[in-house]
Amino acid sequence: MSKTPKPGKPVRGSRSGVPVMALLDLLGRRWALGVLWNLCNGGPCTFRELQERCEAMSPTVLNSRLKELREAGLVEHSEQGYRATLLGRELYALLVPLGVWSKKWAAKLPASLTASPRP
Repeated sequence: MSKTPKPGKPVRGSRSGVPVMALLDLLGRRWALGVLWNLCNGGPCTFRELQERCEAMSPTVLNSRLKELREAGLVEHSEQGYRATLLGRELYALLVPLGVWSKKWAAKLPASLTASPRP
Protein backbone atom coordinates (compact mmCIF):
# COMPACT_ATOMS: atom_id res chain seq x y z
CA MET A 1 0.00 0.00 0.00
CA SER A 2 1.40 3.39 -0.99
CA LYS A 3 1.90 6.09 1.61
CA THR A 4 2.22 8.79 -1.03
CA PRO A 5 -0.31 11.57 -0.39
CA LYS A 6 -2.98 11.63 -3.08
CA PRO A 7 -5.93 13.94 -3.69
CA GLY A 8 -9.18 12.42 -2.49
CA LYS A 9 -7.49 10.32 0.21
CA PRO A 10 -7.00 11.36 3.85
CA VAL A 11 -3.71 13.27 4.32
CA ARG A 12 -2.12 15.34 7.08
CA GLY A 13 -4.43 18.27 7.66
CA SER A 14 -7.38 16.99 5.62
CA ARG A 15 -9.54 13.94 6.09
CA SER A 16 -11.07 14.48 2.64
CA GLY A 17 -7.74 14.82 0.85
CA VAL A 18 -8.37 18.22 -0.71
CA PRO A 19 -5.80 18.41 -3.56
CA VAL A 20 -3.83 21.35 -2.12
CA MET A 21 -3.57 19.58 1.25
CA ALA A 22 -2.33 16.39 -0.44
CA LEU A 23 0.30 18.46 -2.26
CA LEU A 24 1.37 20.25 0.92
CA ASP A 25 1.59 16.92 2.74
CA LEU A 26 3.85 15.55 -0.01
CA LEU A 27 6.03 18.66 -0.25
CA GLY A 28 6.24 18.95 3.53
CA ARG A 29 8.05 15.65 3.81
CA ARG A 30 11.74 15.79 4.62
CA TRP A 31 13.77 16.54 1.47
CA ALA A 32 10.81 16.36 -0.97
CA LEU A 33 11.20 20.00 -2.00
CA GLY A 34 14.99 19.68 -1.99
CA VAL A 35 14.86 16.77 -4.43
CA LEU A 36 12.46 18.57 -6.78
CA TRP A 37 14.42 21.83 -6.49
CA ASN A 38 17.73 20.12 -7.31
CA LEU A 39 16.31 18.24 -10.30
CA CYS A 40 14.78 21.41 -11.73
CA ASN A 41 17.86 23.58 -11.09
CA GLY A 42 20.58 21.09 -11.94
CA GLY A 43 18.90 18.86 -14.49
CA PRO A 44 18.79 15.07 -14.64
CA CYS A 45 21.24 13.10 -12.52
CA THR A 46 21.96 9.69 -11.09
CA PHE A 47 20.90 8.61 -7.62
CA ARG A 48 24.39 9.23 -6.22
CA GLU A 49 24.67 12.66 -7.88
CA LEU A 50 21.30 13.64 -6.48
CA GLN A 51 22.34 12.44 -3.04
CA GLU A 52 25.42 14.70 -3.25
CA ARG A 53 23.38 17.66 -4.50
CA CYS A 54 21.09 17.22 -1.52
CA GLU A 55 23.96 17.46 0.96
CA ALA A 56 24.50 13.71 1.14
CA MET A 57 21.12 12.76 2.60
CA SER A 58 20.71 9.14 3.56
CA PRO A 59 19.98 6.67 0.74
CA THR A 60 16.88 5.49 2.61
CA VAL A 61 15.33 8.96 2.72
CA LEU A 62 16.26 9.66 -0.90
CA ASN A 63 14.73 6.35 -2.03
CA SER A 64 11.52 7.17 -0.15
CA ARG A 65 11.24 10.69 -1.59
CA LEU A 66 11.99 9.54 -5.13
CA LYS A 67 9.36 6.82 -4.84
CA GLU A 68 6.75 9.28 -3.57
CA LEU A 69 7.61 11.97 -6.12
CA ARG A 70 7.50 9.39 -8.92
CA GLU A 71 4.10 8.09 -7.74
CA ALA A 72 2.89 11.70 -7.64
CA GLY A 73 4.02 12.23 -11.25
CA LEU A 74 6.56 14.94 -10.38
CA VAL A 75 9.76 12.95 -11.00
CA GLU A 76 10.66 10.19 -13.45
CA HIS A 77 13.62 7.96 -14.18
CA SER A 78 15.10 8.19 -17.66
CA GLU A 79 18.28 7.18 -19.47
CA GLN A 80 19.94 10.32 -18.06
CA GLY A 81 18.89 9.45 -14.51
CA TYR A 82 16.21 11.06 -12.39
CA ARG A 83 14.55 14.18 -13.72
CA ALA A 84 11.54 16.37 -13.05
CA THR A 85 8.52 15.67 -15.23
CA LEU A 86 6.65 18.43 -17.02
CA LEU A 87 4.26 18.51 -14.06
CA GLY A 88 7.20 18.73 -11.66
CA ARG A 89 8.73 21.61 -13.63
CA GLU A 90 5.36 23.41 -13.65
CA LEU A 91 5.18 23.07 -9.87
CA TYR A 92 8.76 24.32 -9.54
CA ALA A 93 7.88 27.39 -11.63
CA LEU A 94 5.07 28.14 -9.19
CA LEU A 95 7.42 27.76 -6.20
CA VAL A 96 10.11 30.13 -7.53
CA PRO A 97 8.07 33.27 -6.66
CA LEU A 98 7.55 31.84 -3.17
CA GLY A 99 11.34 31.60 -2.84
CA VAL A 100 11.70 35.24 -3.91
CA TRP A 101 9.04 36.29 -1.41
CA SER A 102 10.70 34.30 1.39
CA LYS A 103 13.96 36.25 0.88
CA LYS A 104 12.05 39.53 1.27
CA TRP A 105 10.34 38.18 4.36
CA ALA A 106 13.65 37.06 5.88
CA ALA A 107 15.19 40.48 5.21
CA LYS A 108 12.39 42.19 7.13
CA LEU A 109 12.70 40.04 10.24
CA PRO A 110 14.93 41.17 13.10
CA ALA A 111 18.44 39.70 12.76
CA SER A 112 17.96 37.79 16.02
CA LEU A 113 15.19 35.75 14.39
CA THR A 114 17.15 34.86 11.24
CA ALA A 115 20.56 34.13 12.77
CA SER A 116 21.77 30.56 12.54
CA PRO A 117 21.63 28.64 15.80
CA ARG A 118 25.02 28.12 17.37
CA PRO A 119 26.13 24.66 18.47
